[in-house]
Amino acid sequence: MRPFQYTKAKDANTAVKTVAANANSQFLAGGTNLIDLMKEDVARPVELVDITRLNLTQIGTVAGSGNLSIGALAKNSDTANHPLVRQNYPLLTQAILAGASGQIRNMATNGGNLNQRTRCPYFYDTAMPCNKRNPGTGCGALEGINRYHAIFGWSEQCVAVYPSDMAIALAALDPIVQVQRSDGTVRSIAFTNYHRLPENNPEKDNNLDRGELVTAIELPRNNFAAKSHYLKVRDRSSYAFALVSVAAALEMDGNQIKQVRVAMGGVSHKPWRATEAERFLTGKAATEVNFAAAAEAEMRQAKPLEHNQFKVELGKRAIISALQRAMES
Repeated sequence: MRPFQYTKAKDANTAVKTVAANANSQFLAGGTNLIDLMKEDVARPVELVDITRLNLTQIGTVAGSGNLSIGALAKNSDTANHPLVRQNYPLLTQAILAGASGQIRNMATNGGNLNQRTRCPYFYDTAMPCNKRNPGTGCGALEGINRYHAIFGWSEQCVAVYPSDMAIALAALDPIVQVQRSDGTVRSIAFTNYHRLPENNPEKDNNLDRGELVTAIELPRNNFAAKSHYLKVRDRSSYAFALVSVAAALEMDGNQIKQVRVAMGGVSHKPWRATEAERFLTGKAATEVNFAAAAEAEMRQAKPLEHNQFKVELGKRAIISALQRAMES
């Protein structure tokens, strides 16, 4: 462990200004990802700014809109088990409970979950080239063992995948991420624009500016609660990251699909919104034939690597299964 300065932030403004002023500082919340990265010598901050005492843990309805706001420092377990989340956004509850272990969910925060880094083994191995860890050195996974890596949106700069389960459900629910800036103002980022693909600057996982702090995630009202499902396919039944995951949600108008949301994990550098599948299904009947055609349309865009061609067929089956289970819920 390398030496570092530890600071307890007394308020959000102080925390943001401190991190903005030091390019080698980072926020510390639950620490479930950052501490691992420091132990592996992947992350080398010279200052940690502890934000755990900030008043950002609230979960509640936004006055005037009926939207749900979940605080960035609310624990994953508290979020998953909150009555408003379970009742109105069960997809989010399912996704959170599919991730990590109970002990980690009790420590991990919502904001930290969004900002966790890839689990690509080439990123964690400091002896290997990795543009995400050390820009300009190359991507070891591109020509290496890439079974777990991306089939959508990758570039020669990086083929790593984004690891979160929670964020895949969020990608299907169209939230807004509230962010505090170093000048004290707040900006809102549509979730679809929050994370990045690796065409340029693969070391950047998201579109936050230096020192910006996530304060809350606001979920719009929807009619998906009755028919939604999160499916996670992995090598073992627990404590493993997804090979492929699918968040599916439908709003029906009689026998027709009025609205549908499909998002995928384990397939891209960011949560992957399956827009081709959604476009195909909107206005059609919720049948297995249509689900299969939608899955085929989405996976037609896939560009598998040498060792992960299986993800194309697995992705098709996962989309079909998630949609079927959503209809049965």
